[in-house]
Amino acid sequence: MDYKTEIKKLAKEKNAIILAHNYQNDEIQDIADITGDSLELARVAANNDAEIIVFCGVHFMAESASILSPTKKVLLPDKDAGCPMADMADKDELVALKKKYPNAKVVTYINSTAEVKAESDVICTSSNAKKIVERIDSDQIIFVPDKNLGNFVKQSSNKDIILWDGYCPSHDRFTIEKLNETKKNHPNVFVMVHPECNKEVVAEADAVFSTGEMVKFAKETDLKEIIVGTEIGMVYKLKTVAPHINFIPSSTDFICPNMKKINLKKLYNSLLYEETVIKVDPSVMEKSNMALKKMLELSY
Repeated sequence: MDYKTEIKKLAKEKNAIILAHNYQNDEIQDIADITGDSLELARVAANNDAEIIVFCGVHFMAESASILSPTKKVLLPDKDAGCPMADMADKDELVALKKKYPNAKVVTYINSTAEVKAESDVICTSSNAKKIVERIDSDQIIFVPDKNLGNFVKQSSNKDIILWDGYCPSHDRFTIEKLNETKKNHPNVFVMVHPECNKEVVAEADAVFSTGEMVKFAKETDLKEIIVGTEIGMVYKLKTVAPHINFIPSSTDFICPNMKKINLKKLYNSLLYEETVIKVDPSVMEKSNMALKKMLELSY
């Protein structure tokens, strides 16, 4: 079967839009209507005329799309595509922490469950985290769940930032030793990394960018070679926007297994049978929607 042709046909028939995160498999990025980072895709989910949103990413992303577009059917092509970082933040533990710091505002990374979002004042992404923290009206911040992104924000903020002890396993296990090995093999090459990387890697990089910022930089730079310190799917995305640049993966092991679960067959079946539908409890949806909308308001 020619899955690409059939997927496009089904999407047109069903008035469906296919969204894909930058870490998705190459074939999924190729067939998507929109590829992007979490902020870009959140905005698209909130502002489009499609009746069905097929989210090629992980569970929390599909949840966010459902929260922002409650009247639309949101599909996740693989029901088991989860996020270990999101699972590290527990709603009850967050409620307890809020009681310990009653004057703090909760800034929660979009890589989190709907229940945790519902206990938050505002959501952020890696591209707008610094802006959100500075713009929210509090000098004390509980930052959930990524300690690495929180540390990155903390370096340029005068606010009291209380970090949750969560992280992305794929980014956190990328060590400074691995980066230095890559740099040794490619001396004097510009290094850009994602802020989900640990602080030693971030300190060694020439630039720290979200995936969306990496795309923007690649389009505008005169550099001929760049070492890319994030999930390996990003290299394919960058090559599509700047084919003249030699993008060097910082490590061939830099893979998110959950992001790679979706393939063309699963995408086709998801559209055909309209599954797996991602829904959020109405009471949770209302509170988390307020936090997501606050993000969109503060990020412009």
